[in-house]
Amino acid sequence: MKNIYLIGMPSSGKSTLGRRLANELHYRFIDTDKIIVREEGRSIAEIFAEQGEAYFREAETRALHSIRPGEALVVATGGGMPCFHNNMDYIKASGVSIFLDVAPEVLVERILAHATPDRPLVNHQDPALLENLRQKYESRLPYYRQADIVVTGSANEQMLLRELGNWL
Repeated sequence: MKNIYLIGMPSSGKSTLGRRLANELHYRFIDTDKIIVREEGRSIAEIFAEQGEAYFREAETRALHSIRPGEALVVATGGGMPCFHNNMDYIKASGVSIFLDVAPEVLVERILAHATPDRPLVNHQDPALLENLRQKYESRLPYYRQADIVVTGSANEQMLLRELGNWL
């Protein structure tokens, strides 16, 4: 049974859809950010504040590599994870990847609606939030587009199951 990796921007639905998809498939769901928090014993925001983004990206890679192929997992990855340390290569080699392609305008709506301080690279009060998300989205697209499956717009677990079709 192949692992399924959900990739995409923050608030694209990786965790929410991941839980639902795992339930439908009778797979286990894991979130790489939660692995990092458990291993580090502190929040993502604390890691960024105390040791910076470079350290966090290394922690992300360690968390990713702790996931072995064939474990029947649905994995919600951090938004930037595919873009560093050849992580996208590992993702593609060890499972099926799905890019949840959500427009930056929709991401802003979701981010503002949920306003949680758990995303250190997203400032809810930033008047340039949309522009910053657009820039980050554009810079990450070359990595995200390497996914085996691309789902554009709002998705649900039934859509993902259909798209997975012959992959599993």
